[in-house]
This record gives sequence, C-alpha cells and structure tokens, in this order.
Amino acid sequence: MRMAWPQYDGVRQRSRFSSITNTREQLLPLELVILLMAGFLAAAATTLIEFSLRIPGHSIIRAMFPMAFGLAAAPRRGAGCVMGGSTVVSATLFQFGGFGGLGYGAMTSLYATGPFLDIAIRWMKGGRRLYFGLAMAGLASNITAFLVRGGIKYAGADHSHGMLLAFWKPRAVFTYPVCGLVAGLFSAWVWFRFRDSDESG
Repeated sequence: MRMAWPQYDGVRQRSRFSSITNTREQLLPLELVILLMAGFLAAAATTLIEFSLRIPGHSIIRAMFPMAFGLAAAPRRGAGCVMGGSTVVSATLFQFGGFGGLGYGAMTSLYATGPFLDIAIRWMKGGRRLYFGLAMAGLASNITAFLVRGGIKYAGADHSHGMLLAFWKPRAVFTYPVCGLVAGLFSAWVWFRFRDSDESG
C-alpha cells in the first residue's frame, strides 16, 4: 500500500541518502518503518544509554541524532511528528517494562525534538539553511526542556533526579542551549551534505 506524502525537497537534496530517496510523491512502507524505528531508537538511546557526563541538557544528542537520521532517510513532511509519536509510545513501553528513570528534562527534549524538527524545516525550507534549522530545532527542544526541568525544580518536585535548583541553574542556563545547538549541528553534519547532491560534482 502506498499513499501520497510530499517530501521536503531541500532536505532530500542534501541528505546523504539522496541516491536512494527520490522525488516520488508516494510513501513507501519502508519509509514509515524507518521513521517509526528512528523514534524508537531515540527513546531507547535516551532511556537506556547513560554517558555520565554530568552536563545538564546533554541528553538531547541521544534524541536528535536518530531523528535526524530518520529525516535524512525519509524526508517527508510531518516526519518529525511521526518520530515524535513513536518516541512517546516507545518510552511508555520502556517505562512499563521497568526501564524507566528518565529525568524530566530528558523526557521533554525526547518528546519535543520531532515536532521542533518539522517546524524548523518548514521555516528553513532546506537549502544551506538546513544546518541552521537543525541547530534551531535542537536549541528550541532543549530550551523547552530547561523550562520544564527548571519549573519542576523550582516547585520542589524533583528530589529524585539531579542537583538542587541553586546548584543546577547557573550551569544549566548555559549548557542546555549549547547542547541543543551542538546536537543539531553535529547531526546535520553526519546525515546531511552542506550542498545539494547535484552541486557536489
């Protein structure tokens, strides 16, 4: 079964998978599987992998990297929301399976990254602004996570995760935005060309 689903042309042209993505206005079932798996991998990485960096906001890379791959491999409009929905379902299953323990900030950035990718790509419309778009998606996602995590700490409801507000805020106000920008730029560098595929020769 195939259904119409427009591509982000600018994203497709700069994807490192552009040789296997094409301009057909048909969604192959494989593309939907790729997007769902990218969301699952983002949830699995965020839930199960711990770098122990003790840098507030660093978990965004575990969400952004697999989702940027999904966008590069299946550059369809709304792909970010599909991956975002997959992260919610997958993270919930991990919680029920006893693999929970996500902090509020990590959970927020995990859930927000997909939709912010869609918003950023629509505004940037591909091209050389694609790198900037992914950086802005990472920044917006992590700022949202910072506000949620900070609000919960301010309310005194975050005793089980991390530092107290007085020690956390001076670092987090800097590291959350920086980690978001770095995650977006690094993911763009790995999965996307800076130039169109037809300009690379």
